[in-house]
Amino acid sequence: MAQPPVRVSKDEARTSRQAKAAALRESTKRAERRRKVFVRSLVVIVVLAVVAGIAGIVITATRPHVVALPRPVAATGTSTPPWAVPANTSERIQAARLSTSAMTPGGAHFHPHIDIRVDGKAVPVAANIGVETATGTMSELHTHDASGIVHIESAAKDDRYVLGQLFTEWNVRLDRTHLGGLTADSARSLVAFVDGKRFNGDPARIELLAHRQIALLFGTRDQQANPPSTYNFPAGE
Repeated sequence: MAQPPVRVSKDEARTSRQAKAAALRESTKRAERRRKVFVRSLVVIVVLAVVAGIAGIVITATRPHVVALPRPVAATGTSTPPWAVPANTSERIQAARLSTSAMTPGGAHFHPHIDIRVDGKAVPVAANIGVETATGTMSELHTHDASGIVHIESAAKDDRYVLGQLFTEWNVRLDRTHLGGLTADSARSLVAFVDGKRFNGDPARIELLAHRQIALLFGTRDQQANPPSTYNFPAGE
């Protein structure tokens, strides 16, 4: 037999309608709260992105321009010391990616110093490296005498130079295991020092800076002890 229909009183029906309406209102409120949270989060993200973008622009605008260190072409000269200035000065200057000009004031002008010792004995840095003696012009990187003082004179104040460029002009091979025609072996090695501290990289990559003391010592370990750490530059240099 069919079940008789369930009769719902008016009060029960009204209560059910009220409950459904309350549930709908609560659901609507939760949806509105989620919408507001989403909008606030989106606003925060956009604001942070804008701030980060502005900060990046400011940092980029205020960051100093840094010029990369040059990578000189390796010199091919493999004679034994002492090393004279090559006759093809112009070619050697170009190989070092330098140029010649009549030196004019107003740009960079500073001096590092280089000591070279082979088997414990001093080897002079040749005079007039990078100098066209016939015309009097010279490269940005040159020497005037055999004191070991290197002159850097450039119209551009932020240009950078490395030791390998000088040796390319001089046509004396320089890398981790070679100094001209000298090759490191089990008994002797080439060690570079900068301001008295050992330089463990390729010595050709040592940057030339004002009053930097650079020492290249080829020989036994005992002959590489006590490298010079400073140089007494003349007044004004």
